[in-house]
Amino acid sequence: MSVYKNDRPDWVRSSVESITINQTVQPNEVLIVVDGPIPDKLSNELKNLQSEYPTIHIEWCDENRGLGLALRHGLERTKYDYVARMDSDDIAVSNRFELQLAALGKDRSLSIVGGQITEFIDSPTNVVGKRQCPVNDGDLKQFMKSRCGFNHMTVMFKKSDVIKAGNYQHWHYNEDYFLWIRMMLCGCKFANLPDTLVNVRVGKEMYARRGGWKYFESEEGIQRYMWKHELISFPRYILNTCVRFGVQVVMPNRVRGWMFQKLFRK
Repeated sequence: MSVYKNDRPDWVRSSVESITINQTVQPNEVLIVVDGPIPDKLSNELKNLQSEYPTIHIEWCDENRGLGLALRHGLERTKYDYVARMDSDDIAVSNRFELQLAALGKDRSLSIVGGQITEFIDSPTNVVGKRQCPVNDGDLKQFMKSRCGFNHMTVMFKKSDVIKAGNYQHWHYNEDYFLWIRMMLCGCKFANLPDTLVNVRVGKEMYARRGGWKYFESEEGIQRYMWKHELISFPRYILNTCVRFGVQVVMPNRVRGWMFQKLFRK
């Protein structure tokens, strides 16, 4: 988990407790990377959590380097080969780790197991959307040719396979998509569970904000990378890029938000 200056202490506590005392299978280690300076209130909450739960280890970084490099820093310092990702404001379902460990135990060739998410505003009972991804390796990798096939905050993976693919790297907005693509190129096997594993906190304007030039440039770069590495054809690269340009640059925020909620969410 990465934490930075804008995170709310109460949300961080809820997130940490959802992956520790509220899990049917509790982790041996929880590694939190503090990505740069944070307010005293947040710092004190993290120290309180560390004193309450001895499995928590905190890495304090002097400067903010962004999510990709924060996760790279953290993964290099984890002790175990099975590592789960979690965001600092989301809430995991109570049997998340139990389900994922069972899937990894059943198929030892898997490199990553993710799952589905619900999206909520204010309270987990106020669900405003659900993002579903394909579950088997073939369908998931076909899906990856147009959109990211994992909900990042749900994944559990083999550290050794992530390191083999070059670990997390900086790629604005798309650190996770970039990593999964490189793992595809390494021949890693993927899966998603059909179950909802994490309840994700979203803001009222979250869907509408997924636009602008910086967001488009990041997405276009991902598509270009897949084309250059022969994961997609040139016509598919052009199609994917044109669709993104229309949605992320041309389309007004209100319309973009409506599209995400009606077409890309349930």
